[in-house]
Amino acid sequence: MNREAAARAGADVDAGPSDDAGAGVSTDAGAEAVVLRRARAVDARAAADVWLRSFAAALPTVVRPRSDSEVRAYFRHVVVERYETWVAQEDDGAVAGVMVLEGEELSQLYLAPERRGCGIGDRFVALAKERRADGLSLWTFQVNAPARRFYERHGFRAVEWTDGDRNEEREPDVRYEWRPRSA
Repeated sequence: MNREAAARAGADVDAGPSDDAGAGVSTDAGAEAVVLRRARAVDARAAADVWLRSFAAALPTVVRPRSDSEVRAYFRHVVVERYETWVAQEDDGAVAGVMVLEGEELSQLYLAPERRGCGIGDRFVALAKERRADGLSLWTFQVNAPARRFYERHGFRAVEWTDGDRNEEREPDVRYEWRPRSA
């Protein structure tokens, strides 16, 4: 899996400020408190598992070019180690979501399927906008209508549509951008 494939997979979505030291913001999301915090090496497996479950639930028609073990290795050796990766942690310690920022790119935002619609995705986007106040961009598959609606609701605008020739899945995708309103 390369970063473009992960980015184009988009979000399985329905996110408060935090510092790099990992002190997160906790609010009620459903019956449980959820903390958004920086991912640590120990979170890689759980974050990858959220990605795998989310991808399967949100994108059942998209053929994944990488095995589960390759995805887990990518999270362990690349995503958590090299990028600004955040997790949504339940009060019982379970990881309910993952967000990855690479420069101005919101490259990944995935939620455990059972946690969709609880506001975690909203909190992740708010955090991404805070961390990248000059603007963000992202890719999602065209077939992922819920993710497209989610990002549009959060002020992202479609700026490029492709036939999928630049992603591993060969799935048509769309690039979105968010820019803050000028003062």
